[in-house]
Amino acid sequence: MQKLLAKLIATVGLTLAALCGGGCQIIGAMAGSYEATGSHEVKTLYDGLDQKKFAVVVRAGQMIQADYPEVVVKLTVDISERLQQNVNASGYVPGVRVIDYLYNHPRWIATPYEDIARNLGVERLIYVELTEYRLQDPGNAYLWQGVSGATVGVIEADGSAPEEFAFRKAIRVEFPDKAGYTANDMTRAVVNTELVRRTVDRVSWLFYDHEEMNRSDY
Repeated sequence: MQKLLAKLIATVGLTLAALCGGGCQIIGAMAGSYEATGSHEVKTLYDGLDQKKFAVVVRAGQMIQADYPEVVVKLTVDISERLQQNVNASGYVPGVRVIDYLYNHPRWIATPYEDIARNLGVERLIYVELTEYRLQDPGNAYLWQGVSGATVGVIEADGSAPEEFAFRKAIRVEFPDKAGYTANDMTRAVVNTELVRRTVDRVSWLFYDHEEMNRSDY
């Protein structure tokens, strides 16, 4: 509906501007402003969580975990909660319980996906592999250039191929949006918090209809 309204406003604005010349420039400006500040609906890319119980598992390499030990926990908890609030699932495993399970099963990485799903008591296992996470470029300790990249997959434990991903999608976000920011402009905590928030958005948005800004920075 938002997208249709934006197109309608833009079309009317351009038509009137063509008919009445410079006197109608304000209408065209209004249409452009709406397009810049408005939003549009984005449909889910995977709707298989409907009436299913799910759990979110986040995996990161040793270097990421060493440099940012809080990120895996934060992503696991926040993505789980966001999905629980927005998808029509029959249930979910809270992120803290998933973290507890992984901590007590240190060999889980070598465990078949189907077994992990069964141990957690779910039909859908959302597997987020964090392939990149950093706040600065390597070798540049002065400028903030945060990047978070991940591959998101879904295991359908009750399906015919429980060891194969039924859905996979790569996501990548950055922060800050402009170059040149240093610790004098914003703290490490601010950069880290915003990068995690954007990652949670991009992962979660794969699974439910949502609104996005027409000119989003991420």
